[in-house]
Amino acid sequence: MSETISVDLKGTLGNFSLDCSFHAPLRGVIALYGPSGCGKTSVLRGIAGLNRFSGKVEIGNECWQDETGFVPVYKRPLGYVFQEASLFPHLSVRKNLTFAMAKGENNLSPTFDEVVEFLNIAHLIDRAPHNLSGGERQRVAIGRALLSHPKILLMDEPLSALDKRSRDEILPFLIGLRDRLSMPIIYITHDIYEVERLADTLVLMDSGKVIASGSLREIEANPDLPLANTREAAVNLDGYVKSYNENTGLVEVDVPGGTFIAPSAPLVGGKKMRIRIAANDVSLAVEKPLKSSILNVMPARILTMREQGHFEVLVKLELGGNGEGAHFLSRLTRHSWQILGLKEGMDVYAQIKGVALIDQQEG
Repeated sequence: MSETISVDLKGTLGNFSLDCSFHAPLRGVIALYGPSGCGKTSVLRGIAGLNRFSGKVEIGNECWQDETGFVPVYKRPLGYVFQEASLFPHLSVRKNLTFAMAKGENNLSPTFDEVVEFLNIAHLIDRAPHNLSGGERQRVAIGRALLSHPKILLMDEPLSALDKRSRDEILPFLIGLRDRLSMPIIYITHDIYEVERLADTLVLMDSGKVIASGSLREIEANPDLPLANTREAAVNLDGYVKSYNENTGLVEVDVPGGTFIAPSAPLVGGKKMRIRIAANDVSLAVEKPLKSSILNVMPARILTMREQGHFEVLVKLELGGNGEGAHFLSRLTRHSWQILGLKEGMDVYAQIKGVALIDQQEG
């Protein structure tokens, strides 16, 4: 199987026009993100074959739609998880799961026992859907989709109908689904919280069009795109635990270009972690401070600067400044930029007041 998904769909639904084109690696979570009504669900239904638009859909080396043909939805090897868990109300959890198992197998698909264990639903197996919580129903719906032996999983805002507790309950399962099963997932959301925890590739949409697509870190660190121009602008970097100090309660996490330090519960070396760096938490200095309570004071290079309104600037930085480091953002006052004599291409020290650690695998 080739390693990309290619989507190019055009059409109308009532007064809504869709003109969506993107290419992405066929691995991990591909998040379609944008405001409600921007066309995310229409794209997902187009990929599934539930809505028929003109254009092309290629998944790996399989062409599901082009100008010469259209593979009907029932012949597309996909699993679909809706906003509301659509279980058969008259069947038990076990029978809901086994109902999906008649379509065949592929080497990506887990077995029944693996799905039950992975989603932690063994204690629910003989219950009826009406006796399940919202989070439990959605876990069963995910299990049923997996047992249909898909080559790709499509998820249409699967957490949007859940309360915060249920959402936080399911997120670790989705992270594990991505990492343990190695099954590509196209995931729709309008919640940046979910994007930051799940996405590997990000497709930004608005008004039926794709604004940009690329890796999560590339899109977040681009000062010319909408995500960077919000007060909550942040960049999420993937790294691995280098060491944990039991005496200080601090963990070291390696990312391209440097090592971050943060308070943490005990962690095992080599564990995959994601670090969230908010632009508002990054200040700059032209000389390294001799004494500071800030744990992360790191060499960096200014790549670009963009003015934001009359009084602020947004600065894109490269960690380490050697051409191979991760990119992140800093929001400064225009006054600070001027009095420090900062300019693009300049080497500085980034003072990162706080980083958030996001667990990226089970165990």
